[in-house]
Amino acid sequence: MREGTVCMDEDLRYPIGRLVLPKQVSESHVEGWIRDLEEAPGLLRQAVAGLSDEQLDTPYREGGWTVRQVIHHLMDSHMNSFISMRLGILEDQPVLRATNVDALASLIDSKTAPIEPSLAVLDGLHTRWALLLRSLAFETYSRTTETPGRGVRSLGVMLGIYSFHGKHHTAHITALRKRMGW
Repeated sequence: MREGTVCMDEDLRYPIGRLVLPKQVSESHVEGWIRDLEEAPGLLRQAVAGLSDEQLDTPYREGGWTVRQVIHHLMDSHMNSFISMRLGILEDQPVLRATNVDALASLIDSKTAPIEPSLAVLDGLHTRWALLLRSLAFETYSRTTETPGRGVRSLGVMLGIYSFHGKHHTAHITALRKRMGW
């Protein structure tokens, strides 16, 4: 590939680019990331509004998950992160379980369940998550968790990751809609 060109598959996998976190998490980062979490369910609902079952069962890229699987993945992943962050608040550097997201996405409910239950969970979950996060003293965001294969991460970094995560997967859906003319 020529210098300066972008692989189309890279565009489809990372429609908003790859995650870049600041070297130092600031209070303004935390505030912005909490706002992102609050907005994520509504933006996801807008992204999937009016899609048929056939469209929901369309992969966002060749070899990628379907729109339906992406929605259920967001619910699975964000529920897990919510619990992980709560453990990080309550315990000294808890060791979290790594999750095989592809295995979860291959389960029958991830492939076939209606999306509304997952959207409803995300609505409530993000409301609770933002409420919890806004109640924390800024110093709490330096507390850490450990995940095998991923290492030690602060709660601030975890928040930045999940702020990005919702936007990243919503962009998979909106980019697919644009390409398909939906």
